[in-house]
Amino acid sequence: MKISASLYSAGDTNLQELVRELDAYRSDYFHIDCNDDVDVFDDIAKIKAYSDTPVDLHIISSEPQKFYKLIVDTHVELVTIQYETIEKWADLPVGFKGKLGIAITTETPIDVFDQFANRASFILFMATTPGKSGEPFQTQNFRKIREFRNRYPNKKIHVDGGINDELSFILRNMGVYSVVVGSYLLKQEFIGSAMVKLRSNQVGSAYCVRDFMLLPDEIPTLRIKDYQFPFMLQIIEDYKLGFVNVIDSNNHLIGIVSNADIRRAMLRKWPEIENLRIEDVMNTSPATINSNNTVNELLDYIKSLPFPVLFLPVTDNNGNLAGVLKFNNLIKGEL
Repeated sequence: MKISASLYSAGDTNLQELVRELDAYRSDYFHIDCNDDVDVFDDIAKIKAYSDTPVDLHIISSEPQKFYKLIVDTHVELVTIQYETIEKWADLPVGFKGKLGIAITTETPIDVFDQFANRASFILFMATTPGKSGEPFQTQNFRKIREFRNRYPNKKIHVDGGINDELSFILRNMGVYSVVVGSYLLKQEFIGSAMVKLRSNQVGSAYCVRDFMLLPDEIPTLRIKDYQFPFMLQIIEDYKLGFVNVIDSNNHLIGIVSNADIRRAMLRKWPEIENLRIEDVMNTSPATINSNNTVNELLDYIKSLPFPVLFLPVTDNNGNLAGVLKFNNLIKGEL
């Protein structure tokens, strides 16, 4: 996952010294906020003189097109337009060779991206209230990120707001491409130490599994009384997660059926596979995690398992199915 250092979060720090220090620690982008202020392009010109690191420009303006010539002239690589402030929209000129993104706040539905989908390469989720420094990440954005990834699998996802080491791990696991990091990175005594933590799997524990798991309406679930082999296969196919949770009438998790479980059952019963029972295919002792476990506890548990995991059913204290964690996006988030 890429790190975009929000330069203006460093306050009055000398720009040249800051750029060189961030380059030493391999910041992937330099994030600049343009709040209807043409003077930021003077800073962009200086950054370009100091470094080859791409500039990640966020424009907050009712008429973003008034900055287009400056964007082209300064060779900005990434341009993100804040959706909520747009009053007059014009597409970027053909001279712009970078990538366009659309930023939305927590309250704005992802549907607004539809009108830009043919032009924009990415979305930026503003996960805190713009202008409120130090505000915590608004957790409803976890679901919005998942929904956007499902709707636009070929578009990249960027996130800005409240980013720290723990959120960095969670967002990498969700397949987020880039995060904008301000205070956590630039107000530390040692920038290098903060950068290492942002890229590390050793994290704090402010978040619980329930904060970022897939919710019940997002996961494949089969009530055992409804079991029929073709019906079960269709659920697995529809959700494309490679497994299905099996529950009883009280929502208690009985077990799971994965693609591997089906393959093993078919090999055991071949060629008489038409009458496979749920008992033939279900794993009744799957690895699970409690919704109240912290991220650190989750990582310790995964490390303790004798096999790799692509998903984990999440249960509450009564053993009822609460959600699912999936890990197939973790590698994607590193690309």
